[in-house]
Amino acid sequence: MRIDQQKIKALNDQALSDHRESLDHLTKVLGRRGVDVNGIIEKLKGFQVAVPSWALGTGGTRFGRFSGGGEPGTLEDKIADVGLLHHLSQSAGAISLHIPWDIPQDIDAVKQLAASHGLAFDAVNSNTFQDQAGQELSYKFGSLCHVDKAVRQQAIDHNLEVIKYGDALGSKSLTVWLADGSSFPGQLNFKKAFQRTLESLQEIYAGMPSDWKMFVEYKPYEPNFYSTVIQDWGSSHMLADKLGDRAYSLVDLGHHLPNTNIEQIVATLMMVGKLGGFHFNDSKYGDDDLTVGALKPYQLFLIFNELVDGMEDPTSKNPYPAWMIDASHNLKDPLEDLLQSLEAINLAYAQAMLVDRAALEEARENNDPSLAQEILQNAYRTDVRPLLAEARLQADGALDPIGAYRRLNIRRELIAQRGVKTLSTGL
Repeated sequence: MRIDQQKIKALNDQALSDHRESLDHLTKVLGRRGVDVNGIIEKLKGFQVAVPSWALGTGGTRFGRFSGGGEPGTLEDKIADVGLLHHLSQSAGAISLHIPWDIPQDIDAVKQLAASHGLAFDAVNSNTFQDQAGQELSYKFGSLCHVDKAVRQQAIDHNLEVIKYGDALGSKSLTVWLADGSSFPGQLNFKKAFQRTLESLQEIYAGMPSDWKMFVEYKPYEPNFYSTVIQDWGSSHMLADKLGDRAYSLVDLGHHLPNTNIEQIVATLMMVGKLGGFHFNDSKYGDDDLTVGALKPYQLFLIFNELVDGMEDPTSKNPYPAWMIDASHNLKDPLEDLLQSLEAINLAYAQAMLVDRAALEEARENNDPSLAQEILQNAYRTDVRPLLAEARLQADGALDPIGAYRRLNIRRELIAQRGVKTLSTGL
């Protein structure tokens, strides 16, 4: 389905007076601080976060899955759903495909459909963490690190196939996440597993088009609980560094042990020009894949503080990062969850742009931690929602995306079109 722009305008008109009042007040407050409000709004309008094709259906746990109905059963449906998100938020302008869950059957038709929704194709994602129907060899004991060269070659060939699909769609990057590892002491030779993974990645890297990037993701545990081959940002960086200039580390917020200082990881990777991408979610215990900002919004702000610092550093050699939401929705309507995540990401980005970097650096040089905290928390405690709403309004989005989603009964319309018992692929 598509949303009638006049319906969004009608909803916006009803809230326009209150929005203008809030925006005018915030503009005056920020103006006294010397903040370029219009500059922040323009940056927000240009900030786009990719939505992965696997995040559009109801997620779940090992114990159950409770579909909410109207789920996208085809790649075309998924593109349409991202189009709905983008129409409402004007900040979800890309879709990230996971192969083989979402293999395009008609490349030209898929590209035209995405373009009609104003969407581009972000990084493509390979899948060697589970066996597929008809697969000749199993990944039970690893893929790119497997002791059997034939299994490794099967995984390499799959990644090269994913690149082929991505190249045809206009994507420019490949994300590699491995489940490879061990669940028991002594099961795996750590050094040999890492070396075999590097050699496999080198073959994949050599098969990428010259203008492509490779993002190497890491994770300390799950599905293997004793060791993973790429367990942390250091091992990811080692691989990316050995692979070449077009290989980078990818940071997933959920892929860290409790209390890890993720903002320090971000700053370090950007310092050496090796932060390629970012997967957003939130967590309580581990890789919970919860709604972005649902539990740790201040940590999200601190991470964005380092991201903005790196992006605004004229001496930085780090490329502009690729942004994506990587979350699961076993209780919420997936589209509402994604809209909440988009809001949280943009909030943290806008708040980070409020930080007085000169004053913060002076406080650091003067060893004044109290002042440094005040500078950061003054930015974090500023309600910047009117700036986000204005950015959406200027881009023909909704002032209140979730409110519009509910008032337009979009989920009910999707259920009417697709049915109550639909099942999204890849979940």
